[in-house]
Amino acid sequence: MSPYDTAVQVVADQAHLLHPQHHPSDHLDPQIWVAGEGALITNSAGQTFLDGLSGMWNVHVGHGRRELVEAAAGQLSRLAFASSYIGDTSLPAIALAERLSTLLYPTINAFFFTSGGAEASDSAFKTARFFWKTQGRPEKIKIISRTLSYHGSTMAASSASGVPAFWEVFEPRVPGFLHIESPYPYRFAGGGDGVTPGIAAANLLEEAILREGPETVAAFIAEPIQGGGGGVIVPPADYFPRIRAICDQYDVLLISDDVITGFGRTGRWFGLEHWGVEPDIVQFAKGITSGYVPLGGIGVSDRIKAAIDAAPAGRRWMHGFTYSAHPVCCAVALANLQIIEGEDLVERAAQHGAHLLGRLKALEQLEHVGEVRGLGLLAGVEIVADRETKARFPAEAGVGKRLRAELTRRGLYTRVLGEVICLAPPLITSVAQLDRIADILHESIPAALAR
Repeated sequence: MSPYDTAVQVVADQAHLLHPQHHPSDHLDPQIWVAGEGALITNSAGQTFLDGLSGMWNVHVGHGRRELVEAAAGQLSRLAFASSYIGDTSLPAIALAERLSTLLYPTINAFFFTSGGAEASDSAFKTARFFWKTQGRPEKIKIISRTLSYHGSTMAASSASGVPAFWEVFEPRVPGFLHIESPYPYRFAGGGDGVTPGIAAANLLEEAILREGPETVAAFIAEPIQGGGGGVIVPPADYFPRIRAICDQYDVLLISDDVITGFGRTGRWFGLEHWGVEPDIVQFAKGITSGYVPLGGIGVSDRIKAAIDAAPAGRRWMHGFTYSAHPVCCAVALANLQIIEGEDLVERAAQHGAHLLGRLKALEQLEHVGEVRGLGLLAGVEIVADRETKARFPAEAGVGKRLRAELTRRGLYTRVLGEVICLAPPLITSVAQLDRIADILHESIPAALAR
């Protein structure tokens, strides 16, 4: 018997709570989450599910980790808050920045902390524009991103995001943002005549820079693997090396949005490591605290740090948030990183992710599975109406909702983005639990499409 009066709580929710991407039709019968342990989450009715998306791609070390609770409590008891504005700092903030300098891309050694990924995006955009002003090139202001990208929900971050639904009801967008096509291997039609699809997709960036004028473009932002907008799109291996070369050729900064792919999710500490590429700015959030407290940020290259430091005091990098480098969040992040390292979760994500992907690949034998893709413990299963033409189901068929219902019925709670089943279980998920996730997909997909 559940101790929660779920019906009463649902009425209160519907009356008083606005949810992200809110519409009341999505909250007629909501899940009310009350507990979590490891890779499992439990709702107010006492039902337990495998957490197929690590909450929101972020609970890397699993639910219920006492080490993180104790890190937060310890710091709260010593110093709950301290400003990181002019002339102020705190021990956890110093320690976290120093620790990150040993984990991120080698030329990234200075960090600014935010409360999450959207603030990190805005910080990256402002920093890119500031950098070019310090170089005597104030006209370099434009930010190029990609279709099917997601960079957050602030006005600037949503303007950078490449899914119209995130910004069209709030237009006009912030000026100075434009998009090129995603490299999406399953659907990208470019390439040929000796040019690989990866190079062809990357060359779209060069075309956009030349079309806009290199003197006007500040930065290109890209997720190493497109997650929340694209449904786990892993680029061709030659894509990002070519992107880096184009950015260097035209003096365009490369921003890596590692909010989902950071801190071991893909089997490397950060996503672009897979292709031997270093960004000029990296943004992060989610896995840095495993979602236990809100924290995000950016790291900047040594060249950008030098430019920030050299600016006149009256023309300083005039940017900040009240909760930047919050000492409690930084303390939790340090404890979280210790778990990731101490339990070798980055390598575990690589090994267990390969096992999960192997199990999921068998789904491609099913009639309506177009592609299974992934890297580390990040995977997507794309469902199509016709495998030969790759045609999607009509929206009125409601395939995404049917898939999610069948998955949930069998004990797996995760996101279905359009008709792509997204998977990003906690890095501590056992092989047996990963096998159960694969089994549930094998059962749920035919069941959802048989109606």
